[in-house]
Amino acid sequence: MDKPLEVEIIAYAPTAYYHCQHCELVWEQTGFSKGVRQEQISNGLPQDLLDEYATISDWVRRLFSQYCDRVMIKVIDAASVEGVWKSLRYGVRRYPAIIVDGHDKSIGTNFSMADASIARCLAAALAV
Repeated sequence: MDKPLEVEIIAYAPTAYYHCQHCELVWEQTGFSKGVRQEQISNGLPQDLLDEYATISDWVRRLFSQYCDRVMIKVIDAASVEGVWKSLRYGVRRYPAIIVDGHDKSIGTNFSMADASIARCLAAALAV
């Protein structure tokens, strides 16, 4: 297997905004930005979407522990320009959406379809 299997997750994700690298260094040294980042993340999404994001994060950690570097996970915020583009490209209308290898699509936090698709794609790659 030459390259890892790509798994894209389109979901509402907490977002924190940053300055340029030099400004961030100054803000970090002054201690000014410590509370700002945490406040942005904790207030960026309603609780039900934060809970959903935590469920997705747990699943991603499980994937990495199971497959290590055989999978490459890309989380795309559904509210971003890329998220809108990917949603249109894959015909996604509900989130979270998991796209395996650019074509297998599953919706929601019941990850059994995505798990099966990942296992099938990795097995096919090993058979080649």
